[in-house]
Amino acid sequence: MTRASDPAEPARPPVARPRVGLLGTGPWAHRTHAPALAAHTGSEFAGVWGRRPEAAAELADTYGVKVYDDPDALFADCDVAAFALPPDVQAPLAVRAAEAGCGLLLDKPVATSVADARAVADAADRHGVASVVFLTLRFAEPAAAWVEEQAGRTGWFTAAAHWLGAVFPPDGTPSAYADSPWRKAKGGLWDVGPHALSVLIPVLGDVTSVTAARGPSDVVQLALRHTSGAASTAVLSLGAPVAAAGVGLEVRGAEGVFSLPNWSDVPAAYGRALDALLTAARTGVPDRRDARFAARLTEILGEAEGQLGV
Repeated sequence: MTRASDPAEPARPPVARPRVGLLGTGPWAHRTHAPALAAHTGSEFAGVWGRRPEAAAELADTYGVKVYDDPDALFADCDVAAFALPPDVQAPLAVRAAEAGCGLLLDKPVATSVADARAVADAADRHGVASVVFLTLRFAEPAAAWVEEQAGRTGWFTAAAHWLGAVFPPDGTPSAYADSPWRKAKGGLWDVGPHALSVLIPVLGDVTSVTAARGPSDVVQLALRHTSGAASTAVLSLGAPVAAAGVGLEVRGAEGVFSLPNWSDVPAAYGRALDALLTAARTGVPDRRDARFAARLTEILGEAEGQLGV
């Protein structure tokens, strides 16, 4: 767990089987968060809070857990707060959860403003709580192991990533995630940009410069330079035609060309993210995918968005 040198209050003592409360009731919560929390053997799925009380009651009833009508009551009862909320709803609630002593299992992006993202990371540090952000490619296998393998190599020259989602396709039925005002407003840059950066940064190093350009629909192309000296690109969209949708990432360097493998079983990946959070809380060693890393992602995406004039 990340601890400040002079925390405002002592962190909660470790418990044998931490209680986890879920905030959020949308498709992501139904398909990933709730089933993963219910299946996790190292913790107890304790309850649900949502902005729509009837949806929270339905989800809680499905898993036989408590429904909360107040997020602060959930924080008081739980050791970990798991978030499945829009980023700018998530951020202030995460600060309150940290103040209550809860570990933070966050969704990406943590926030779409740099100030809010930094506030979450600062709160985790100040109150001595562990944090992990669920960046799918860093927890889903075999992709996660591939990232670690490439991070151990040197001599990188360039990389190219694309994440072209058909959430709002021009030629087909919108996905289950299309009824999401923040995704409509922010597009692929903010929704899938964190995924691409979460792989490029550990492999090539932190971003030293970013240039952003628009394409058709909500396509954004990023040109990045990294501390390793390598250059990379990332093409991001939620509005790709169905036949053009797909995800890929390729890195090239002195040791050859390496391509990101496919992955599956996202609920199991979420369980591994919870494992990582509990390990950080138990050992006191911050996870590399914590709220501070997420704040860095927000800084990069915010700089790119500023260049696009939005």
